[in-house]
Amino acid sequence: MQDVSELAREIIAREGGFVDDPDDPGGATKHGVTIGTLRRLGLDLTGDGAIDVSDVRALSRANAERIFLREYYERPGIDRLPATLRASVFDMYVNAGANAVKILQRLLRQMGHEVAVDGVIGPQTVEAAEAAAGAAPRHLADAYGIARRNYYFRLADLRPASRKYARTRRGGKGGWIRRAEEFISPRYHLSPAEFGERVAKWG
Repeated sequence: MQDVSELAREIIAREGGFVDDPDDPGGATKHGVTIGTLRRLGLDLTGDGAIDVSDVRALSRANAERIFLREYYERPGIDRLPATLRASVFDMYVNAGANAVKILQRLLRQMGHEVAVDGVIGPQTVEAAEAAAGAAPRHLADAYGIARRNYYFRLADLRPASRKYARTRRGGKGGWIRRAEEFISPRYHLSPAEFGERVAKWG
């Protein structure tokens, strides 16, 4: 298991710098931290009495790392999950909030564990995750990564404006899919042909 600070720095590297994409529901973002997150935390980084795009631009990597560790790792309790899951769930929590936990909970239900799909890492979810990891740790990590990938595909199915995050202009795997597959064993990565077949209906 990598040091959690190193995981946070890797997430920052994946997220990139400042972006204000009108197709992104999160709005202005830098290092993966959205303007909504800054407002929720009351972080007026410029000190001008308003939290706006200028504060997003002012966000440093160090501040982003602190936000991720406190708000997206410690507060939701990702450190309570089995080590095999932490990196992927942490990365997904930054990207999708409590949906990262709901994906895990749905997966655990599919595996026969009785857990509520509420997006909260409570004793029930921890116990089920530990049982699943104890039985097959690598399988659980791969299954979660595949469930992440499917979540991204469903988002793009339902929202055409989001398809550019799942498929490049040249038709290859977009950032969302590559990101999910970083946490999946290579044998479960989609081949170019399989990916093309999955997104063919998008036109």
